[in-house]
Amino acid sequence: MTDRTGGTRRTAIKAAALAAPLSGYTVGVTADRRRDELAGLLESRGARVVLAPALRIVPIADDTELRAATRACLESPPDIVLVSTGIGLRGWLEAAEGWGLAEALRAMLARAYLIGRGPKARAAIRSAGLRESWAPEGESYEEVVDHLVARNVSKLTVALQLHGESQPEYTEALEAAGARVIEVPVYRWAPPTDSAPLHRLVDLIAGRLVDAVTFTSAAAVNALLRAGEPAGEDLLSALRTDVLVACVGPVTAAPLRPLQVPIVAPARARLSALVRTIVEELPKRAVSLEVAGHALTLRGHAAIVDGELRPLAPAPMAVLRALAAAPGRVLSRAALLHALPRGADEHAVEMAVARLRAGLGAPGVVQTVVKRGYRLSN
Repeated sequence: MTDRTGGTRRTAIKAAALAAPLSGYTVGVTADRRRDELAGLLESRGARVVLAPALRIVPIADDTELRAATRACLESPPDIVLVSTGIGLRGWLEAAEGWGLAEALRAMLARAYLIGRGPKARAAIRSAGLRESWAPEGESYEEVVDHLVARNVSKLTVALQLHGESQPEYTEALEAAGARVIEVPVYRWAPPTDSAPLHRLVDLIAGRLVDAVTFTSAAAVNALLRAGEPAGEDLLSALRTDVLVACVGPVTAAPLRPLQVPIVAPARARLSALVRTIVEELPKRAVSLEVAGHALTLRGHAAIVDGELRPLAPAPMAVLRALAAAPGRVLSRAALLHALPRGADEHAVEMAVARLRAGLGAPGVVQTVVKRGYRLSN
């Protein structure tokens, strides 16, 4: 009875592990705000999550620049107002409330041609009792500028609620079209309080020890790239090849395009949609083989052997990946040494192979070829 109960429990655990589509994968999360929500969505699908906020949002309700921009808008009401983010509009109204200017600001916004750049911006507009006049289909600043230039903004005033940092290229494009532009800095980005997790994530990406990394803002992309400057090409090489880069939308992905980093993004800028995209894309990268009568699939930091998830440490997993990339071929200890973390020696290869065999729990999968090396059995 005990054996049957234990077998049933193991079967249930195995089924639960495989029912979670991201079991065996590690995903880096660079968001600060709503990071717990994103991490929870990923973990509920079986992923191991590395939290590494790239930036933090610093409200500037008491900032003289925001107050000056608000007074400029009230003294010379803009014809057009771009709401870039939901949190930005809410922060602007809250700051105005503290200055006794909330009603005047809301009235100004109600009279303007109001643009909501994305779904969160539109939701904030409506929750404030307002209604957007237009919204770009792709949520990009380029669409907004093209739309406004086509409408003819000559001699009109345009207020741009900034998205954490100045957007000089868009301000200059509107000014070149004859508009007067008021930049509204509702919040700014600042480095994380503790930068160690971000630098650790850079190292994990460069070492191919995460399978995907998520971004919810272009500023976070730039922050990670700055943190990775010492790693240089190792980081970019990993992002271009082995690590899936998932961005919440095209605006977030913009800094990666000139660097030839392929990205995936959902059709709608939602965290749930971002997670669904990762669920769709990561398993496509899995390697599946038949080895010594066993069904073997490689996933991130784990192998699936005959339907059972087998988590592996980085060194054994690196050896398995190298062997799986050349099925049936004998790889020497020297060749396998290149797959291991830096500083390893040939003894470390033997240890990794021993741990790999123990971790797979399937005798005969990894075969020793005397005086030559190792291979996956035929």
